[in-house]
Amino acid sequence: MAMLEVFGYLSALIIGIALGLIGGGGSILAVPVLAYLFSIDEKAATAYSLFVVGSSALLGGIKQHLKGYVDWRTAVVFGLPAMIGVTAVRYYIVPILPEVFFALGTFEFTRRMAMFGLFALLMFPAAYSMLKNKSLTPSNSTGYNYPLILMEGLAVGGITGLIGAGGGFLIIPALVILAKVEMKVAVGTSLMIIAFKSLIGFFLGDALTMTVDWTFLLVFTTFSFGGIFIGSYLSNFIDGNKLKRGFGYFIYVMALFIFVMEFVVKKN
Repeated sequence: MAMLEVFGYLSALIIGIALGLIGGGGSILAVPVLAYLFSIDEKAATAYSLFVVGSSALLGGIKQHLKGYVDWRTAVVFGLPAMIGVTAVRYYIVPILPEVFFALGTFEFTRRMAMFGLFALLMFPAAYSMLKNKSLTPSNSTGYNYPLILMEGLAVGGITGLIGAGGGFLIIPALVILAKVEMKVAVGTSLMIIAFKSLIGFFLGDALTMTVDWTFLLVFTTFSFGGIFIGSYLSNFIDGNKLKRGFGYFIYVMALFIFVMEFVVKKN
């Protein structure tokens, strides 16, 4: 086994540890780990990430459900359009994206640049959401905004389909502001939404349109799961808030790394 692959599996373990310690964010590293340490192309990297993200979120969501922190009505109202969005993008749009979108002289703007560039851009608000200290609170206005919840669910599903990340930093504020749920419930509900939309998008989209290396994917996900249990144990001894801030800065660095790798470093 090559040294990069060994480091890749260790990174899968670290992704899980981060999830176990701070409850989220770690799976956003799945795409860069798969792409740069295992040399997996952009289609497969974002597809495999959906499986890892969905499986990890399902494990966390079950734990939150047992604590009573999942609002199933909101999970269904937000989750159904999100599932439609991610499945449609993975099944219909990603397979037909051209290898090269346009060329200017010797410069070619490729599908990889588009997908990873969008991914890196969305890592910035994800990192910011981990660094800010202010907690969201439900607004005082009355009513359950079904139209906006449905539209945001569809939009988040589409974004998830393109970049292979869970989008919790988009979902949680929407649940607090539009569905009027408390923060703890929003986090638990978000995990369930992420789990179902990611896994359904993967199985009804990618699994039907591409060849999946199940042996690799299940081994990678197993390492991530092992990390979740390690992280959950370590959370009893480590200050999660300080770690969350440090991880937020690390995501900024990773976003810049992706931009440099895709738009500065020349690849053959």
